[in-house]
Amino acid sequence: MKIVVIGSGFGGLSAAIRLQAQGHQVQILDKRDRPGGRAYVYEQDGFIFDGGPTIITAPQLIDELFQLHGKKTSDYVQLVPLDPFYTVRFADGSAFYYNSDRDALIEQIRQFNPADVAGYEQFAQATEQIYQKGFPLMTKAFSRFTDMLPVAPDMLQLQSYKSVTSFVNQYIKDERLRQVFSFHPLLIGGNPFTSSAIYAMIHQLEQHQGIWYAMGGTGALVQALVRLFTEMGGEIFLNTEVEQIYMNENTRKADGVKLKNGEFIAADVIVSNGDVAHTYLNLVPEKFRRKYRDRRLKKMNYSMSLFVLYFGTNRRYEQMGHHEIIMAPRYRELMQDIFDRKQLAADFSLYLHRPTATDPAIAPEGCDAWYVLSPVPNLAGLTDWRTQAKSYRDQIIHYLEQRYLPNLSQHILTERYIDPLHFRDTLNSYLGSAFSVQPTLMQSAWFRPHNHSEDVENLYLVGAGTHPGAGIPGTICSGKIVAEAIASRSSSPPSNPFN
Repeated sequence: MKIVVIGSGFGGLSAAIRLQAQGHQVQILDKRDRPGGRAYVYEQDGFIFDGGPTIITAPQLIDELFQLHGKKTSDYVQLVPLDPFYTVRFADGSAFYYNSDRDALIEQIRQFNPADVAGYEQFAQATEQIYQKGFPLMTKAFSRFTDMLPVAPDMLQLQSYKSVTSFVNQYIKDERLRQVFSFHPLLIGGNPFTSSAIYAMIHQLEQHQGIWYAMGGTGALVQALVRLFTEMGGEIFLNTEVEQIYMNENTRKADGVKLKNGEFIAADVIVSNGDVAHTYLNLVPEKFRRKYRDRRLKKMNYSMSLFVLYFGTNRRYEQMGHHEIIMAPRYRELMQDIFDRKQLAADFSLYLHRPTATDPAIAPEGCDAWYVLSPVPNLAGLTDWRTQAKSYRDQIIHYLEQRYLPNLSQHILTERYIDPLHFRDTLNSYLGSAFSVQPTLMQSAWFRPHNHSEDVENLYLVGAGTHPGAGIPGTICSGKIVAEAIASRSSSPPSNPFN
C-alpha cells in the first residue's frame, strides 16, 4: 500500500519505520525544514539545542525499530545512562538526587524524613504492581470499549481512579518527598493533582529501565531514525505542509493529501502525527466527522503549554547536573494557576537542562548549553505572549542568577525562546498546548482519541494526543499500535480528484 505519514515526530517515525518494514511504500511529509516534530534542533553560534524532549527511557522500544532492519541502535547513535536521573531542588536549599540506587534513595528519604522510609517501601511495591500491569497496556490499541473490560478490575485494584498526588500522599508525608515522587505527570503534560494514578508507574519505568541521553542530543536520535527509514527505502519530504486530508464524497475515505502548494499526493492510508485536534479541526472537513465534531474537540481538556528559553554560556557551571527539577515554594496552588485558573503566576517550577554535563561537544570549548522550561497556561488563558514573553524571560534569568547560576546574565553568549504562540503557530497545536490532550483518567486508554480514527476508515493517529500519550516511550508505542493495525488491512488504489 501507499501510505502517507503527516509529521516526523517520534510517533510518525516509529509508524513509518514499521510500515516500511512491512513492505508498504511510505512517505513522510513535514512542514518544517528539519525532521523531529517537537524534537526539533536549533543550532546557533556553535551551540546545539534540543528543541523539545530530552528525557529518554525504555530504550528497548528504540532498539525494536532498528532490529526491524537487522541493525542495532549503537550502529546509528550512542545512548548513555545518566546518574542521577534528576536533581530535585527545593526553595529551602535542600536537594534530592533521584536515581535507581534503592539504598541511596532510602538513605536520602531517611535524611528528609525518617518516618517516610516505610511509606516509600509500600509506595515502591504499589507502583511495581502498576508497572507490571500498566506498561504492557502501552501497546494495546483500546479500539473498542470492550477492550477495557479485561483490565478494568486490575485498574480499580491499583487505584487508577485516584490522582498521582493522592496516590503518593497516602504513603509519603514530607511535602518535599511528595513532590519528588509525584511530579512526573508534568513531563507528559499532566497535572499531578488530576492525572490518573496509573501514571505513577513512571517511577518504576525509570527504576527498571533508567534515564538515557543520546550523544549529540535527542536530535541525534531523530537523525538516526530518519537514516534508518531512508535506508529501508522510505522517503521523507521537508518543507512540505499538508493543507487538507482529501476525502472522497462517495466512499467517505481519504484519497490522499493536498499540500499547501496545491499538489495532491494519493495514498491508500493516512497516518497523522500532527496534533490530534488540529488534524480533525483543520485537515478533515467536519461533515466527514460524526464523533469528533468541532464542539466535542473544543470541550476536551488540553495540556498546559511551555515557555522554553535556550541559552549558551561562556563558562561552565559544574555544580549543576544534566537534569535539574527546580520546585517552586507553592505546588498545588501553582498547578491550579497553570491548569485551572490559566493565569501566569508570579512564581514558577522549572526544568533546567544542561546536556553539556554529559556531552561537552554540543557547545564550544569551555561553554555550557542549556534550556530552561517553565510550564505555563495554554492559550485558553488571557496571557498576551507578544508583550509578556520578554519580561517572563527576565524573571527566569534573574531567579536562576540569584539562586543557582551566579552572574548568569553576563555569561550568556546566545539565546532564543519559544512560548505558547510557537506551539500554536509553528507546531499546529490546538490552544498552544505542549502535549495535546491531558492524561486524565477520562482521557486515557479507550477514552482518549483512538489510534484508528472512528470517523475516517483509513486514517490513523500517532503522537502525544492519542493512546498511550506523550513522551518518547508513549509516542513510539503509538506508532507500533498503528503499524500493527494497518498490517491487518488492505485497500483499493485511490483515485486522484485533481486529475
